[in-house]
Amino acid sequence: MTPTIALENPTASDLGLLMQRHTADMHADTPPESIHMMDAAQLCAPGIWFFVMREEGRPIAMGAFKRIDETHAEIKSMHVLAEVRGRGLSRRMLEHLSDAARAEGFLRLSLETGVQPTFVAARALYGNAGFEECAPFEGYWDDPNSVFMTKQLA
Repeated sequence: MTPTIALENPTASDLGLLMQRHTADMHADTPPESIHMMDAAQLCAPGIWFFVMREEGRPIAMGAFKRIDETHAEIKSMHVLAEVRGRGLSRRMLEHLSDAARAEGFLRLSLETGVQPTFVAARALYGNAGFEECAPFEGYWDDPNSVFMTKQLA
C-alpha cells in the first residue's frame, strides 16, 4: 500500500512515537541552546501546517511548515521513523511540504538543521532537493551548530 500524507493535528494520541523519536534525535548530539524543534503543542499554532504520512493507518512520518511572512515559510519537525527509512519517504515528505507551501502562496521555503553527524543525511536530502545554504533567518542567529538552507518555490 502506498503511504498517504494529510494535514493532521500534531497532538493526536497516535503520534506519540513520532514525536518521541523526533525529540530524541534532536537531543542526541546537539547542545540544548542549539535545539530549535517545536513540540506538538507549539505545532498547533496558527500559521503552521502539520502533515502526517501514514501507511496502512500507522503514522510513519511527519513534517510541517511555518509562516514567516507572506511569501516565506520554514520547514519544521520533519521526521521519518528509522524502521521505514531507505524507501524515499523523506524525499516524498519534503516534496509534499514544498508543494503545499507553494499552493499556500509561499515563494520561498527555508529550514534550519544541525551540523552534527546525525544530520548528514538530512543535509544531503535538502541539498539534492535544491536547497542552498543561506544566512540565519527570522528568529535565528549565527549558531555554529546550525546550517541554514533556503529554496525559491516560484
